[in-house]
Amino acid sequence: MLATLEVALPVLYAIAIVVLTAYGGNLLWLALFHAGNEQLIDGPVPDHTSVPAPPDDWPVVTVQLPLYNEAEVAHRLIDACVDLDYPREKLEIQVLDDSTDATTERVANRVDYWQAQGIDIVHVRRDDRTGYKAGALANGLRLARGEYVAIFDADFVPDPDFLRRMVPHFFENETLGMVQARWGHLNQDDSLLTQVQAFGLDAHFAIEQHVREQADCFMNFNGTAGLWRRTCIEDAGGWEHDTLTEDLDLSYRAQLRDWDFKYVPSVEVPAELPPDMNALRSQQFRWAKGGVETALKLTSRLWHSDEPVRVKLQGTFHLTAHFAFPFILLAALTHAPLLLLKGLGHGPGEMYFAVMGFGLFGFLGFFLAQLFAQRRLYPDWGHRLRLFPAFMAGTMGLSLSNTNAFWQALRGTDTAFIRTPKYGGDGSDGWWQSRYAMADLPQVVWWEALLAVYCTAGLGIVIALGEWAAIPFQALFAVGFILVTASSLSQVFTVRQATPAQA
Repeated sequence: MLATLEVALPVLYAIAIVVLTAYGGNLLWLALFHAGNEQLIDGPVPDHTSVPAPPDDWPVVTVQLPLYNEAEVAHRLIDACVDLDYPREKLEIQVLDDSTDATTERVANRVDYWQAQGIDIVHVRRDDRTGYKAGALANGLRLARGEYVAIFDADFVPDPDFLRRMVPHFFENETLGMVQARWGHLNQDDSLLTQVQAFGLDAHFAIEQHVREQADCFMNFNGTAGLWRRTCIEDAGGWEHDTLTEDLDLSYRAQLRDWDFKYVPSVEVPAELPPDMNALRSQQFRWAKGGVETALKLTSRLWHSDEPVRVKLQGTFHLTAHFAFPFILLAALTHAPLLLLKGLGHGPGEMYFAVMGFGLFGFLGFFLAQLFAQRRLYPDWGHRLRLFPAFMAGTMGLSLSNTNAFWQALRGTDTAFIRTPKYGGDGSDGWWQSRYAMADLPQVVWWEALLAVYCTAGLGIVIALGEWAAIPFQALFAVGFILVTASSLSQVFTVRQATPAQA
């Protein structure tokens, strides 16, 4: 048994570190590209002058609002879209409502109200949820009259000038298929959980999306807060629902058809972040599983295309980003036992651990991507960097759930599109009294609790062995699983104790 462990543990840990270093190295490249091509300043640069000249004749735009049981936020979203500053005769709003609860009645009342005010707004219902969000968007597109299609999820609140700042970009480039805005955050200061989520999303938008566009690599529509040329959607084959990330899927299919994408970081559309851990875990599971499904579907097609090798490499890292989670979990399971083996006088020698130290380059990539993102967006970026350890710990804490998503995608397991609950973000009673608050504890929480105990015991072993350099790494695993478990348990308890909101 000991002989087997002497071989297996070093090999498994080395595989995990090599893979994670590769993904961290890609982030390092993105961060350094940003640093080499952008002036490093504190806070966002006002960018209103970058808006192209308006067209002589504004095109017809259809705004699609896919909803499913969004009673707390539907009213806010509809009103924000009605307030868009755009020629009324050129604006159509479709509320694509697949709801099965009080949302439908609320939407119907609000649509009736605005129709009476002369607004071109329609309430689109389907007999079933075939294709989930992708099916709703495809059905709406069939009925739409717009040459361009803007999409907003239920928790987003676009500013009135959104279309006037986004539409002109299409008149600069006839092969431009999609323009993506940057996500903002309505409730990022509500708790540590929302702060950490905002911290992670900022790096995606300020660094990943921006650099991929600047480097002429493939980027993606983020499912909301974007504007499509209708002919691009149709030429790429339309919305497909064989993955849970229909946005990423269509993005790559469109770019493989030689359509260009543009990212406009100066246009910010704020949205509500999930305020509870169980909702966040559900959202991350869907993103992870859908990302893996899309990678399995399109990576081969990408490599068989005529795109340059750098585009293929960056696209592969992008599509397979969620492949990293099984290796995060593998590192968590093998790190402390490997050091214990070393402490007992077995296992690999010092050279092995010296080579594994190169994994710090991967860690540097994660850190610099976050640092440059915060510096790009916020004047108080130095203060905000205190969230980095919590962000890393949270990423590790969600590795079990996201690894489950990875394996389900590999096995081809069908999974329903589980919407992320939205609570409105401004309710005086708190999100836990919403009809959508999750009162059931997912089974995965108990496995996360077990990992919290395992990694905490490992931390004790690492300290006892005097492996001081390894303590921060092991501590991140322990704290990550502790935080995820404790948040899930406390939030479910809070929901169960709260008085249920009335429909």
